[in-house]
Parts: sequence; structure tokens; C-alpha cells
Amino acid sequence: MNYWGQSKYWWLVLIVGILMVIGGFAYWFWPAAGYAIASQIFGWLLILGGIVQLCVSAGANRPRGWGWWLAGGVIDMFIGFLLVRSVILSEIVFPYFLAFIFLFWGFEALVGSVSSRERRYWWLYLINGILLILIGFFFLEAGWTQDMYMVSFLTALAFIYWGFSIAMGSYDMRPVGPGDGE
Repeated sequence: MNYWGQSKYWWLVLIVGILMVIGGFAYWFWPAAGYAIASQIFGWLLILGGIVQLCVSAGANRPRGWGWWLAGGVIDMFIGFLLVRSVILSEIVFPYFLAFIFLFWGFEALVGSVSSRERRYWWLYLINGILLILIGFFFLEAGWTQDMYMVSFLTALAFIYWGFSIAMGSYDMRPVGPGDGE
């Protein structure tokens, strides 16, 4: 059993990861689209990700670590709704929202690595957590200095990286055995 547990909804987590990678590459190649579009796209992706996390945590066969799914879903949906509600607000606080999200995800990955030390590749979760925390601190610095280019680069890079991380982690959630979690 892994930290995240197993769920028959693993494929929804995979889809969210793929959408985050696509959104990250779109922002990488079209940075002129600006904060308004990026904050709206990522706001909707966070809402979608939050819904998926709530569905996984509220399912009949809740996975191990369902509390993290619930907390992450609520936080992602809250920040996502704030980003899509007001374009002006989202342009000002976009780096801080992202910093908070990546710091949360980083600490969550650190806890996941500690709780899954018996697994062979537990250290990958540890490295992932450290990298996500570093990305969060870079977002704090970019927001403080109001460096739009740094925020654009970090946004694209962070969502590509985290999208791949959740997509790969979703395969670890697949039920194995009789019934496959049905």
C-alpha cells in the first residue's frame, strides 16, 4: 500500500496531470498571452483538480491519506475560484497563490515520502517535495520583485513538472488484484 492509497479514480488524476502539462507548455510557448489568460486557465485547472481530489477523498473506498486529498481539493478549489473571479485581483496575487499551492504540495510530498519509507523509491517523493518547496519559494520571490518574466517562466516550468509528477503518481494509485477497486 502506498501513501496515496489505491483508487479506481486513478485515471482522473492522470487526466489532471496531462492537462497541467498541456497548460504549462501553452504558457511556455505563448507568454505574451499574459497573466489574465494564465490565471484563468490555471484557475480552471485548479478547480478541476480540486473536484477530482474531493471525489477521490469522498469515495466509498477512500484511499489511505484521504485527508490530504480533501484538504488539497478544498485549497485548490478555493484558489481556483479566486483566480477566475477577478482578473485584476488574479494578476496582482497570481505568484502568491502559486507559491502557496506549491509549498502545500511540497510539504504534502515530504510527508508522503516519510510515510512510505518501506517502499523502494520513497526518496523520489522526498526529492519531489524539496523541488516543489523550492519552486514555491521562487514564486514568493518573483511576486515580491514583481518580475513578470520570472513568474511566466516559473509558471510554465512548475505546471509542466507537477503535471508529470501527478501523471506518474496516478499509476501508483491503480488498484491491483481481484476486482481492481471496483
